[in-house]
Formats: sequence, C-alpha cells, structure tokens
Amino acid sequence: MNPGKTRFLLTAALAGGLLGGCDSAADPTTATTTTRHYGQIAFSPCTLTSGSSTVEAQCGSLEVPENHDAPEDGRRISLRVAWLPAEEEASAAPDPVFFLAGGPGQAAVSVWPVINSAFSEVRKQRHIVLVDQRGTGGSNALDCHELKDEEPPTGEVDAAALAAFAARCAAAVAGRADTRLYTTTDAIRDLDAVRGAIGVAKVDLVGVSYGTRVAQQYAMRYPQQVRSIVLDGVAPNDLVVGGEFANTFEDALALQSAQCSKLPACAERFGRDAREQLGELVARLRSAPVQAEYRDPATGEVRTGTVDADTVTGLAFMFSYMPQTAALLPLVLDEAMQGRYGSLLSLADLIGRNTGDSMARGMQWSVICAEDADRHQVAAAGTGTVLGPEVARMFFAACPSWPHGSRPEGFNAPFRSELPVLLLSGELDPVTPPRYAERVLEGLPNGRHLVLRGQGHGALGQGCMPKLVGRFIDTNDAAALDASCLDTMTYVPPFTSFNGWEP
Repeated sequence: MNPGKTRFLLTAALAGGLLGGCDSAADPTTATTTTRHYGQIAFSPCTLTSGSSTVEAQCGSLEVPENHDAPEDGRRISLRVAWLPAEEEASAAPDPVFFLAGGPGQAAVSVWPVINSAFSEVRKQRHIVLVDQRGTGGSNALDCHELKDEEPPTGEVDAAALAAFAARCAAAVAGRADTRLYTTTDAIRDLDAVRGAIGVAKVDLVGVSYGTRVAQQYAMRYPQQVRSIVLDGVAPNDLVVGGEFANTFEDALALQSAQCSKLPACAERFGRDAREQLGELVARLRSAPVQAEYRDPATGEVRTGTVDADTVTGLAFMFSYMPQTAALLPLVLDEAMQGRYGSLLSLADLIGRNTGDSMARGMQWSVICAEDADRHQVAAAGTGTVLGPEVARMFFAACPSWPHGSRPEGFNAPFRSELPVLLLSGELDPVTPPRYAERVLEGLPNGRHLVLRGQGHGALGQGCMPKLVGRFIDTNDAAALDASCLDTMTYVPPFTSFNGWEP
C-alpha cells in the first residue's frame, strides 16, 4: 500500500458528495431497441450500474456549445443525459426532478444507482433527469485519463509535484477541452439547455453536497424555471469548498466522542476522547511510520504496507462521513495504539479502491480554482487540528498550473428566494455541518431545515426521508411536513469489538 496515495485520494475526495466513498460506475449499458423521445432528446433503453446496484433507464445526449457566450463558434460538447420515467407515466407531473451530484467531480448518471431508493416516492409521479455535469462521466470528462499510466504524485504532501501533474494533465486535455469553461456557471447553462430541450417550463432541483451549490446558482439565474428545491448537505454560496474541512472534521470528532462518553460500555472500553487518541497516533506515525501486515480486503491475501500519519487521517476523515463507519473508528484507533495495524491498513486499502476513480479531478480543479482558491485564507485553515492546514493547501495546489475561468459578479452572494426549499443536514456531518444550512435558511422565507440525529453526510436516503422528500415535492409546502417520523432516528453506538457494539 502506498501511503502517499492515501493523501492524494483524500484530497480527491475531500469535497465528496453524498456518495464520496462509493464505487464509480462504468458507462451505462445501452440496448439497441426502441428509441423514445422526451421533448427533442432521443433516448434508448439502458442499464445504469454502480457496484452491485443496477437501475433501468433511458439514455441519450444533448450537444451544447462549450462556450455559451460564443455558441456559433468553437467546440461543441456532448452531455450525457439519463431519463427515468415516472412509474405512473401516464399521469406524471409536468415538472421533472433534476438530480445534481456532489464532488465537485461526480457524474450524476454514474452515482444514481446507489441512491435510486431514496427517490422511491418521488419516482411514482415524476420523471427523473440526470445530466452528467460537463467535465464528468459521459460529458467530456476531465479525468486526466490521457495520463492513465502515470501515477499522481505520492509521498509527503508536495504541492509542487501536484501542480506539475496538473500542468501535464491540462496539456493532455487541451485538444478536447478549454478547462476555463467547466465551472458551475457553465454547468447551470447546460442544465437550462437540457430543460429547454425536453420541453418543460419548470423543474424541481435536488442537490447533494457540491450539488447544492449548483442548485442555488441555477435558481438564482433561472428562478422562473424552478418549482421547488431540496438541498442535502448544504454548501452556502460564500463557502470556500475545501477550506474548512479540517475544522468541520474536528467538530464532528468532538460530537462523536461525546456520544461515546455517554455510553458506559464505550467509555469503559476506550477510556478517552477519540480526538485525543487520533492526535496522539498521528503524532507518533508522523515521526516514525510503521511497516505492518494486513489482509487484502478483496482476496484475503496477506500483504505488507506502510502506516503513516496520512493513512490514519485519510481513513478517519472518510469514516466520519457515515455513522456506520464512524462507529468503527474508536476500535480501529485503539488497535493501532496497541501496535496492531492490520485492520487499519485493510480498511484504508478498501476505502482507497472505492474512492480512487469516483471524481473527475480535472473538472474539480476547474471549479475550485475558479470559485474558491482565491478566497482561501491560509492562516485560518486548520491550524491546531488533526488534519492541519496541509489538507486545504493540497486541495488548491493544482490551481497555479490548471487553466481556469472565473466566477461572475454576485456568485458568492447569499441565496435569497421565495421558492419552497427543504434543507437537510446530518447532525454529525464532517464537511457540511447543520450550521451551514442555517446560514442559507436565513434567506428562504419558505424554507425549512431538518437535522437528522446521529447522521453524517447525506440524509436523503435515511429513515423516512424518502417519504418526506416525496411529500415535499408533491405539495411544495415544507412547513406542513409532519417530520415526527425522524424522531426515531438515533446514534450508531461505537464498536467495542469487531463483533459489534455492546447490546
């Protein structure tokens, strides 16, 4: 196992959306049977696949100008579009749901199969439209695949090495993409082109993580084309994506540790704060990395790998996204503190394999370098935290070498709207904590914020949320939702052994 790769994978996934740790999907399998039209777009039956999850859909494409300001000149690119017809298609509502994926860098079509069940109620009466954002998936992906035989920089955090890699990637894609034109602002113009092509007057927007930025920007530019909005894992318009992860992760660790201290079995088993234990382990490994044996998570074969500080922080950060994996963290840390690193290495290997290709890193750079990098305050980012300021530094390291555009005036202004908006947060979210949604809610008189107790990043599919989201989109009334069903949600107890938690 390459310890430096863990740091790179962490950086690639740091802005991870709802499915930051999921397998990336192959291109949809398309059958050569009946062609259908939704408005002007021709679709053919296809199967969307992610891991073991599959969903039947209709797949098509729409060609748009790469430069919307010069539509008659220059390159045109093809957007991959998928359509999931409403189950009760004959009586389907006229306004479809546009799902906006996270990242930046995730492809909506690729991640859909894993979250399809979260839309079980919505799909009864509404069509779902998935558009791979330009630069991702099947929409001229900026994934640096031209350099597939070249490993990204590894080892200690090396901003110069990553910048050099970004320069080579930019040169490799220059013949097929102007990377300055792959920002959120360009993407929302694509979305409106798709809306116009399918011939609908209004859409319902569901955005997750970075997709909440896309949703807000679309609604600010095209308010007359929006009927309702769901924001899950909310990123305010003025947020520097990547700039606060070290601090928000620290807050999540504190909340998780507080829950352990309230459980006698957990408090007795581990004895101290997980943040303190993590900090001590990171400090130890930073000065003296360790070679250890572990089981390959796929084959069971015994392997040898290096455990360093980045291995631990990368795993801890990714585990904090979901309460089910966060529950393993105290046990894995305790094992490592006792010199038993096998479980930590196996899990780090597994996480690395599942996140390595889930983001189009070039598209991510096009977005964050244009919209966030110049607003990042280095002095205030992560000082005194477990992750430290290096995380944000690495996150923006490619920007000096990556040709990027800019954001329009007013891009970072707070989202203010009379539209009905449902905002969702996980109480323990390590990247978009509930306080972010509260900031956005201030400008939404018809908005409502639901915080899911004990949950992490991504609330759409948790508990009774699919029913509540379906009800909200049907009624357009967030205030009238009976959310009492969420009261049954609780915390996942930390594992006290690899057999699980104490009953």
